[in-house]
Amino acid sequence: MDTRMSSGYRYAIFRERLGTVSLFAILCILTFLFLVPLFWLLSCSFKQPIELFTVPIKWLPEKFNFNNYIRMFNYFPFMLYLKNTLIIVFFNIVGSTVSSSFIAYGFSRLRWKGRDQVFVIVLITMILPFQVVMVPLFLFFQKIRWIGTFLPLTLTCFFGNPFYIFLIRQFFISLPDELNDAARIDGAGDFRTFLQIAIPLSAPVLTTVVVFAFLRSWNDFIGPLIFLSNSKLYTLAIGAQLIRSRIQPNWEYLMPLGVIMVLPVLLLFFLMQKYFIQGIAMSGIKG
Repeated sequence: MDTRMSSGYRYAIFRERLGTVSLFAILCILTFLFLVPLFWLLSCSFKQPIELFTVPIKWLPEKFNFNNYIRMFNYFPFMLYLKNTLIIVFFNIVGSTVSSSFIAYGFSRLRWKGRDQVFVIVLITMILPFQVVMVPLFLFFQKIRWIGTFLPLTLTCFFGNPFYIFLIRQFFISLPDELNDAARIDGAGDFRTFLQIAIPLSAPVLTTVVVFAFLRSWNDFIGPLIFLSNSKLYTLAIGAQLIRSRIQPNWEYLMPLGVIMVLPVLLLFFLMQKYFIQGIAMSGIKG
């Protein structure tokens, strides 16, 4: 009997270790698959144009050519486009975080007639792709003379984003109702409760919103292309398209620009990954 129990225990330990090793191997393979394109992008940014399409593939350049970055900076107004991009990113992050958290608090912690029905309407707007409302938005902004300015890409963020509202609302719902009751006993109103209790506790989900808002505005191409008719207001995403011509793709400029545009995204995620993952996980706890 003891022998059978001992062999069964050893088999269970073996299965557990085998599962752990298998999971680790799968994760290593997936990590490799994700890192290969990044490594190839970084390697190509230092190559001569003739080395980019050599057969067989050369994973490392024969000589690291840092002139690609210098020539890329001089090929088009990089600093101007970077400044424009950062302006849009800043207002997107601030506007989306402030407005979406405020609206989500009203959908989660306040009780009012028709609240759930209005929230369903907000969720329905998530289904509509931007291409559906692109033309009506352009005509509307053209009528109020916003075309050729940053206003369509910045001021509109202060009216909330349906996806961010949904994330923050789910997080607020998971907070105990006793917190609001204790605040009312102490004489705090809804706005004070929102600022002093809900916001300090919602750092994970707000970090998630910051990451999503940054990615959305940093990589946005179609919005600036439509609404920014002035070339002095172009962003880096449009600049990358301008580098490419029908005759010459200019890969020696596109590769360094790609590295520069990827680095802030990776840096932001690594700095905030703890809160980002926590915010995603806790936003689905309760519904």
